[in-house]
Amino acid sequence: MRVLIVGPGAMGTLFGVLLAEAGNQVWVLDHRPERAKLLSKRGFTVKRAGGERKRKLPVVTDPSDVPAPDFTFIWVKSYDTERAVKRLSTALPRDSCIVTLQNGLGNIEVISEYFNRDALVAGVTSHGATLLGPGEAFHAGEGETVVGALEEGARELAARCARMLDKAGIQTRVSDDVTSEIWGKLVINAAINPLTAITGLRNGELLEFEGMRELMGMVVGEAVEVASKLGIKLPFDDPLERVFEVCRLTARNRSSMLQDVEAGRRTEIDAINGAIARLGTELGVPTPVNRALTLIIRTISSKPMRKGEPR
Repeated sequence: MRVLIVGPGAMGTLFGVLLAEAGNQVWVLDHRPERAKLLSKRGFTVKRAGGERKRKLPVVTDPSDVPAPDFTFIWVKSYDTERAVKRLSTALPRDSCIVTLQNGLGNIEVISEYFNRDALVAGVTSHGATLLGPGEAFHAGEGETVVGALEEGARELAARCARMLDKAGIQTRVSDDVTSEIWGKLVINAAINPLTAITGLRNGELLEFEGMRELMGMVVGEAVEVASKLGIKLPFDDPLERVFEVCRLTARNRSSMLQDVEAGRRTEIDAINGAIARLGTELGVPTPVNRALTLIIRTISSKPMRKGEPR
């Protein structure tokens, strides 16, 4: 398969290396020419406990330099989705298969403005990766990846995508209700990520504090009510217990939002808690905790913080 990875961040690096190792032709699209030049020369490295994988991948700055890809994976942050897909749309036809496993809400809607929904594959992944430097990622944790079609016409594309990922060692299943899966991850991210970013705690450490457990319950309660109003059934029966389980399973992880805050980077808060708060306002569902966390994270991320600096 010909695969285009849009965004050479941690997840783009991870998926690019694994897919290339499995025999796929992989290109990486980077909007920064100097970094693209460096990555083309240096290659990509995925580190994990017990070893590392290295792969040279062609890096381009112009999507028209890539032969028509079978699958194009969007791995930019949610706030960069429109910039990325708008640029892609100048080189790829509207019926190109776009794959989004990004965090948060809104990515599907943005992509659908530029590419056909009946060729769009969406989903979530539980794999975790930390960017150590340009083209260098640490594979922090493995888990299930789920993909699905939003329209009937994309069902076969979703199945083909799942088979390709499986062959690359990325355990993947196809869901008949991918919206449920996306909301399931949204609830988990909304409950964990902003609290780690505010406190500096690792995922598992949140469970050690009664106040954090109570706050997670408030976030989850609001999100569940919004999902219910939208007619969305979450993929688990006890959402808060699922959040606690994820905290335990990823106990040593430092969330991506915490990493972003410490590095002074923009966060995805508006696509996670901010999205829940916006929908709550539209639906008449009170979401004061999600709204408050959104405002706090926006404030924190507007000022670069050094690791260990008091919040």
